[in-house]
Amino acid sequence: MNAIVKHTGIPSREFGRKDKGGEGESGDQVLEALEGLKEQFGENFQKTGETLDTFKKEMSTQGQVAAETKAAVDEVLAKGTELEGRIKELEQKSDRRPGGGEPAAKSAGYQVIESEAFKGFEGRGTIAIDVKSIDSTATSAGALIQPDRQAGIIEKPRRRMTIRQLLSVGRTNSNSVEYVEETGFTNNADMVAEGVEKPESDIALEEKTANIRTIAHWVDTTKQAWEDAPQIQSLIDTRLRYGLEDKEEVQLLAGDGTGQNLPGIMTNATAFANLTSIVTPTKLDKLRLAMLQVRVAELSSNGIVLNPIEWAEFELQKTTEGAYLMANPFGVMTPVLWGLPVVETNAMVAGDFLCGAFDTGAQIFDREDATVEISDQNKDNFTKNKLTIRGEKRMGLAIYRPEAFVTGTL
Repeated sequence: MNAIVKHTGIPSREFGRKDKGGEGESGDQVLEALEGLKEQFGENFQKTGETLDTFKKEMSTQGQVAAETKAAVDEVLAKGTELEGRIKELEQKSDRRPGGGEPAAKSAGYQVIESEAFKGFEGRGTIAIDVKSIDSTATSAGALIQPDRQAGIIEKPRRRMTIRQLLSVGRTNSNSVEYVEETGFTNNADMVAEGVEKPESDIALEEKTANIRTIAHWVDTTKQAWEDAPQIQSLIDTRLRYGLEDKEEVQLLAGDGTGQNLPGIMTNATAFANLTSIVTPTKLDKLRLAMLQVRVAELSSNGIVLNPIEWAEFELQKTTEGAYLMANPFGVMTPVLWGLPVVETNAMVAGDFLCGAFDTGAQIFDREDATVEISDQNKDNFTKNKLTIRGEKRMGLAIYRPEAFVTGTL
């Protein structure tokens, strides 16, 4: 018999044959192995969280991390990467297994034997059968074109936290920290002749309180998503912790001290004042004059906080000949002005600055480190199979010496 098939580029495929990637495993075996790996991933995820908590605590309390803690972090992260790769491989095998029945994309041969012309052909003469061409734009391709799904979740960028690193950090087990501040000293010390009454000086003291405040937020998710998708667990956990740190950064810098807000450093800082005879100080001049203002208060500045826009403007300053004054475009420049490290943060309003003795002028008191807790006991969560995940931390800020900080507009 003769059959003419008009065909323009359909890839051939055998039906009913096992995929080479399956290596003879049954679908049940692949799924069983996949479930086992996901369980291991969940256990390793929990261990990763515990190990990273230990890492953070050692860094905040001791200023360094023990070698065994670093090794433990490397181990759990490497294990997580390994498990994720094995899970992805098994998921791909599972997706390739034929599910029986008619194939999702019809090959040229399948289209020929299913055509009415072929079914009515009696073995004599010639028949013509049109076979549709399949390309990336043809709607007839159907499920043949599968999306290339990338692993993981593409997260939004995270702000680099900086203000906490400038300040002294302590811990407390109370809901407030009380301290006594010397607010004034009248020094009447003088040279005294024998038998004459000595002069009296005066010291003014004031008791102050730094209240511990709570930073918290929560999200809802389904129980199935939380248990079945380790990536979602990781995203929610890290995002909740990041949200707490982001709010802390803003509060440390600019909290107004009212209600449940922290007494931010800029809110309590001394306003910039030009103590010299310079009539029109430049931006760089103002920063040096702010350092002078702190020094006149008998303190020494150890840092400058700027918005990234301001720091970029400083780096891009040029001479009249076009040469860069500070930066080397072909090298790395350490952010330093007038010998002080410069900290860039988007929490600082563009155009403003903060200069001060951060190490002695204020102190953070941590009451409770950032924690993430999960519960189904919220509203109708139990009946809807939902979980509420809450992130929370408790801390306070004591401003010991407002004159240790100077703020203004550049």
